[in-house]
This record gives sequence, C-alpha cells and structure tokens, in this order.
Amino acid sequence: MDLQISGPRQQRLQQDITITGSKSESNRLLLLRALYPGIEIRNLSNSDDARVMQNGLASGADTVDIHHAGTAMRFLTAYFASREGREVTLTGSQRMKERPIEILVEALRDLGAEIDYLENPGCPPLRIRGKRLEKSEVTLPAHVSSQYISALLLIAPSLPNGLTLHLEGTITSVPYIRMTLGLLDRLGVKTEFRDQTIRVEHAASLPESICTVESDWSSASYFYSLVALSPTGSQIGLRSFRGDSLQGDSVLPEIFGQLGVESHFEDDRLEITRSGDPDSDFFRCDLIRSPDLAQTLAACCFGLGIGCELTGLHTLKIKETDRLVALENELKKLGAEIRVTDKSLHLEPSRRIVAMQRIRTYNDHRMAMAFAPLGLKTDLVIEDAGVVSKSYPDFWEDLEALGFSHLEV
Repeated sequence: MDLQISGPRQQRLQQDITITGSKSESNRLLLLRALYPGIEIRNLSNSDDARVMQNGLASGADTVDIHHAGTAMRFLTAYFASREGREVTLTGSQRMKERPIEILVEALRDLGAEIDYLENPGCPPLRIRGKRLEKSEVTLPAHVSSQYISALLLIAPSLPNGLTLHLEGTITSVPYIRMTLGLLDRLGVKTEFRDQTIRVEHAASLPESICTVESDWSSASYFYSLVALSPTGSQIGLRSFRGDSLQGDSVLPEIFGQLGVESHFEDDRLEITRSGDPDSDFFRCDLIRSPDLAQTLAACCFGLGIGCELTGLHTLKIKETDRLVALENELKKLGAEIRVTDKSLHLEPSRRIVAMQRIRTYNDHRMAMAFAPLGLKTDLVIEDAGVVSKSYPDFWEDLEALGFSHLEV
C-alpha cells in the first residue's frame, strides 16, 4: 500500500493522542511472563513485533518464523536455548537471515547452549536444542546491540545459578540495558550493575504482579517532529507517559527543547508545544544512547531548513535496513545535501524541498513514520506505508486525527 500524504499547512495542531504501549517494554515483559506466569500485563503494545513475540513464545511448533522482528529473534534465541528439552528452528525474513547474531549465540554456547547455524554462519536461521544452563558467568563485547545483552539478562533469573555478565569495551545503548534491569527490579529480581559487570540473581518464583506498559517514546518522536514543523502555538497531548520512564528515547524533551518544542507532564499526560524556533541553524546530537531517533531527527531538521550532525549511529547498519544509507537516499530525493559514514550523518542547512517525491521505506517502519511529518511542508508518497504496523499500527489514523489526508495510490 502506497499512500500520498498531505498535512495541514499553516495551521496549528491541537489534538490528544493515545499511543500504544512500548514494544520494547512489552517484549521484555512477555518473555518474563513466559518464565513467571504470575505476571499480568496491561497496555500491551498492539504492534506486529509484540504479536510475533507472543506467538513465538506460545508456539509448540518445530519451526518459529519471526519475519522482520529483530527483537524477537534475539530474545527468543536466548529463551529457547534455556528451555530444557525444547527443540526448535528459529527463522525469519530474508533480511533477518542477513542480520548478525553470532555474539549472542557464542555467549549462550559459553553458558552451555546447543545452537547450530542452518545457512550462513553467524546469522539465522538457527537450530536450537534447549538445555539446562548451569554456568553462571559470561563475557561479551559491550559495543554491540544492547538487545544481545538484554536477551541474556531476561533469562538470567530463570537460570539455576543466575548470571554474571562481564562487558568489554564501551557500552552501547545503556538506557535499554537499564530498562531491562529496571523491569527485573520492579518484579522483585535482585540485580546489580557496577562498572562493566552486571549480576542478576536466580529467582525460583516471583510474586504475582500487574505491570502496566508505558506508551512508546520512540513513537512519540514523530509527534515531536510534527509539532516542531508546525506553527508556533501548536500543541499535542500524548498518553500514557511517565517522567521517570525506563525507555532510552525518553530523552526527547531535552533533545526537542533545542528545536523549539516544550514538554510538560501532568499525571500520565505529556503535553508538547511549539514555543519558538530552533536554538540555531545547526543541530548537533550524540545518539549513542538513543539511535532509533536518528531518522526522526534527520527528517525534522531537513523540514526545518537547518543542518545537523548526528553521531553514535553505528548500530543502524544492522537494523531492518541500513538506516544511514536509506536516509541518505531518500533525503537526497527531497533536495537534501547529506553525507553519511558508518556511524554518523551530516546534513547541510537548506530551505529547498523537492515536492511530490516517492519515499521508499525498505521494510522499515521508522522510515515511513520519520518522513511522514514532512507532509506539513510538501505532498509526498510513502511507499509500503503499511510497514508501520511493525511498531505502531494506528499511525496513519492518528495522523488523520491531526488533519492529515492520505490517499492510496
């Protein structure tokens, strides 16, 4: 499905939106509930990723296909490897078969897991024979995707001797690791994160508990972009968010404060308002702790006519697509002067936008949603617009509530 989208021009946005639960929190809690059934989850994400995770955990089939869901691939690899007697082939889309998982597999093997590669070494599909993992200590590089680390931490309390994890090098995406540990702490699991070592104690059982998933901060980023690109005085209310969020992308108020957007919390409602212009005509930000914001920020800065330099982006090469190359390709269509390296993006200031371009999404939900706010500046076509269901199935309907029109073409 390709959509031609057009936003309300020169019109203040005034609307309240309720965003689905965080898929990052949802997928972590789903795995923990599979280990400890007394956990009740509320405000669960309605995303494809959460659905795939649920189906994978519940499946008794010999083969589990997670399609494009990278989080599910990492988390389920650890889960099935630790389930004694369970044998399964874990596979996914063609792109998933190209995404590396060797560091996680080797760590699990060091703990005693039995995992084989069925096609390309270092990548899915995997044949997993679940075993009782008696070893309780492992070392892995810290600069890799935090999902490898979180996958190990999530199964750690179910291991007979818990787990001590030693991290070597600079740690990537610390907030996502702290999210995992924060959820474990809330559920009553004893954890410790000191310097380069993380310890999670064994928990034979956990008390029954109700966990309400906070709404997704990554999804909120698109509304920050919309407000930044709208006339002064535009205001959007978002539910349900917390000022003490565990999510890494909760840095949005600080980041977009530099782009003229103010944030205010009242109970579980987050109000964002366009209060003025960006602080300068060139924006710099190190996204080592929140790389998923890169696409939103690059497209927003382009729409504002300002330049930007975004760094700390090395993990974007192994996402649903090579997100840096995808950004370069699609922003150039719109007239941007942009260059990327393997870990950074540099955009020159420019007020020129080439109208009615077709934006490829590369099977990547964030490409579709990051570019959509540019509909406030020009009409454009988002190809394969249904890809947003991976994390935010209601996205186009929520944009319609803000005055956007979208026509299938």
